[in-house]
Amino acid sequence: MEKNADEQYNKMVNTPVWKLITKLAIPTIISMLVTSLYNMADTFFVSQLGTEASAAVGIVFPIMSIIQACGFTLGMGSGSLVSIRLGQKRNEEASIISSTAFFAALGVGLLITIFGNSFARVVLGFAGADDSVLPFARDYAFYIFWGAPFMCASFVLNNDLRAEGKAFFSMIALTTGGVLNMILDPFFIFKEMPLFGGSLVLKGFGLGIRGAALCTLLTQFTSFWLLFSFYLRRKSICHISIKNVSKDIRLLGKVTATGLPSLARQGLASIASILLNRNAALFGVSAIAAMSIVGKIIMFIASMMIGIGQGFSPVSGYNYGAKRYDRVKKAYVFLVCSGAAVMSVFAAAAVIFAPQIIAAFRNDPDVIAVGSVALRWQAAFLPLHALIVGTNMLMQSTRHIKAATFLSMNRQGIYFIPAILILPQLFGLFGVEISQAVADLFSTFTAIPYMIWFFRKLPKTEISE
Repeated sequence: MEKNADEQYNKMVNTPVWKLITKLAIPTIISMLVTSLYNMADTFFVSQLGTEASAAVGIVFPIMSIIQACGFTLGMGSGSLVSIRLGQKRNEEASIISSTAFFAALGVGLLITIFGNSFARVVLGFAGADDSVLPFARDYAFYIFWGAPFMCASFVLNNDLRAEGKAFFSMIALTTGGVLNMILDPFFIFKEMPLFGGSLVLKGFGLGIRGAALCTLLTQFTSFWLLFSFYLRRKSICHISIKNVSKDIRLLGKVTATGLPSLARQGLASIASILLNRNAALFGVSAIAAMSIVGKIIMFIASMMIGIGQGFSPVSGYNYGAKRYDRVKKAYVFLVCSGAAVMSVFAAAAVIFAPQIIAAFRNDPDVIAVGSVALRWQAAFLPLHALIVGTNMLMQSTRHIKAATFLSMNRQGIYFIPAILILPQLFGLFGVEISQAVADLFSTFTAIPYMIWFFRKLPKTEISE
């Protein structure tokens, strides 16, 4: 195992950064795309049940963001620390960090399950569900809450595997769960599925929106078990065991502090989604459904940028730990340039074909009208995500926690929340549609000086213990 760790170290600090990031990013991008795709599949199939059901998915989305925020916090926090420790050849400490974060994630997820299902009506009402949407939202949220422990723990397992440079393992687990979800979704939702113009009819369970949530729960557990199996079969450098859990609460505090940017980003994303739903609700259920669909589409495209960034993070952390600062800079430049190119291609397609894309989800004139405007505005600013996400991940992977936390709060917090509160008052529904685009623009202006500051001080930077 020591030889394996040494080989991994040499690969991470000597392989050309563009080749290393590409190798790590491709499986991560595939994982992110499949995960986003099965979220879109939920939205697509549920939308066939009606506008209220489609709106319910949008209502539950911020709740899923809270669960993801907890998982991302412990996952990104432990992953950043693990990559630095492995770069310093402190492998036993890396195992302790992984184990502590993993069992903490299971505990946090269980608390969310208990609280969420005990106070579902209150939580969903606060998230923006009215009497017409609430029954659908409750059916959908019930199983989502039960999946919280597996979802939170999977983020830790996934990020720690990537921190070791083993993104291919995590890709297998996440894509398996995602593909399974897309295949099983219609069987769980519908009673009958006509194929080939009705010449063949497949039978399903006909569980409606509850079927979509139950399918999501089963596939999340599948991904969790596959990720965990890599550790059980000793395919990883880190060893997860209850015996490795640190008794020093300060370690968990350091993991949480390192993952704080993710908590800020995802936590504020949840608050932003709630405010978006509540403001869109002023213009009818169709507006909620439209913004929900647009959100899933943008998330699908943006997940490619996140995937490239997550391929960059272990490279940055490893080389920062090894004091190869020249490689950190090269890795960042490659991240931003490649990310901007990819985002530009997909943004152009979304702008040109916005009405057709929205109609594929819900062929409702009101939903298409609102969704097309919102999609075009948000897609136009997608290339800026390369700088926003890239600078944030640079700060987080090198443990510049305060800077990373602040930057992560901008897009869906510091800038979006005021935008969604003020712009609809000034421009009505159009204000709802353009709020995210305005927040993206201001987030880019904020990231630029932080990037300049980091590279000016980089040669003098010491690793934070």
